[in-house]
Amino acid sequence: MAGEATQPLLLIEDTPSLQMVYETVLKNAGYTVVTEGDAAGGLNRFLELRPHVVLLDLMLPDRDGLDLMKDCLAAHPEARIIVITANGSINRAVEAMRAGAHEFLLKPFNEQHFLNAIENARFDAARRSENAGAMTNGGDLIKGFIGSSGTMKQVYGNIRTVAPSMATVFITGESGTGKEICAQAVHDLSDRVRGPFVPLNCGAIPSDLLESEVFGHLRGSFTGAIADKPGAAAAADGGTLFLDEICEMDLNLQTKLLRFLQTSMINPVGSVRPRKVNVRIVCATNRDPLEQVRRGAFREDLYYRLHVVPIHLPPLRDRGDDIIELAESALRQYSHEEGRDFTALSPDVKELFRRLSWPGNVRQLMNVIRNVVVLNNGQVLTRSMLPTDILEAGGGVAHSEPAAAQPSGTPATVDELVGKTLHEIEQLVIEETIARYGGSVPKAARVLDVSPSTLYRKRASWSRNRT
Repeated sequence: MAGEATQPLLLIEDTPSLQMVYETVLKNAGYTVVTEGDAAGGLNRFLELRPHVVLLDLMLPDRDGLDLMKDCLAAHPEARIIVITANGSINRAVEAMRAGAHEFLLKPFNEQHFLNAIENARFDAARRSENAGAMTNGGDLIKGFIGSSGTMKQVYGNIRTVAPSMATVFITGESGTGKEICAQAVHDLSDRVRGPFVPLNCGAIPSDLLESEVFGHLRGSFTGAIADKPGAAAAADGGTLFLDEICEMDLNLQTKLLRFLQTSMINPVGSVRPRKVNVRIVCATNRDPLEQVRRGAFREDLYYRLHVVPIHLPPLRDRGDDIIELAESALRQYSHEEGRDFTALSPDVKELFRRLSWPGNVRQLMNVIRNVVVLNNGQVLTRSMLPTDILEAGGGVAHSEPAAAQPSGTPATVDELVGKTLHEIEQLVIEETIARYGGSVPKAARVLDVSPSTLYRKRASWSRNRT
């Protein structure tokens, strides 16, 4: 959940019913939304708020939405603009991507796709803002990355070397190491920076729909194809197509991808007329691609076609004090977003972070910092504020807790829970969690992933039963 303390999203949409739908979905997800119904009001509000993320309908009553987007990006290039358009305006969406839109959504779209697009744009904008001055030809850092370890400097050098070429880049690394950030950096440092960067997660799309997502389809080409769809390859024309989790691609589609790499021709599903596109391919996987080749899950000829320039992203546990740099950067960012006062990590937290193996890598570290900032406040992040699983992974729980946050009793072991009813166990867990967070029901509700009203209602029921 985004949290209401994050910077407001700007929604520019002229249809009142759609304004209401979008606002409801976004507010339920924890976002703060500012809405304007025309281009003039939208531009004024954009210049006033300088939002990180904008939702922009391309069909506005007083001005062309594409022209408005260009003015917004000229004033604030770091903004991430998600354009919304109807199915009949696919060419306009592709044009918007070429002009600098972060992503486009074709109506109608489902709620989860909508929220995923916003969260990706918000995260990308925040990381770019954090590192706005880092990507210079003579500097050590690459925009989007944080860390100055020797292993990462080598990665930065590889990115700078390969970016200006047309060579296909094959990024490997564990989940959460920043493969999409790496792909974006390759695009941003290339001659294609003014073209679109189109990411596609091959592992998140059902195999029977993946061909359509990559190459597009024509209306009526299969059940559910109610309109023409350009596909990611067409949307990336003139820019970069990033194929994440490439090893999850179906073998039949691998054959078509190989043909596309050889000819630069795409043939949408249902079309008899192929067309040529100018696309650079960057791909990534968290698997060992050669092992996938040996297992017969990945075509050997496709592997050698894609594996031209490999870039390997090291796991967080191998990056030394980058862990502290990343944690302190996230602490500043999330404290600002959540209205907290944190400025530093305590020495024992730094020592613990260096010792942990971080199986979820940077993504896991970011989640830990976000958890602490949402549930606590203070100037220094201390060991007692960390989630229990992190403390246990580090070899023990906190040695001391603030008096107000102490649970009312010793937490029950599994053996002590055996023999109790589910109702009794639920009550025990809820009361212990509330006690651990100093009696704060809202904080306990966040940890238990329920609404505070649910906990208030349960406690009232327990109180009535006791009387």
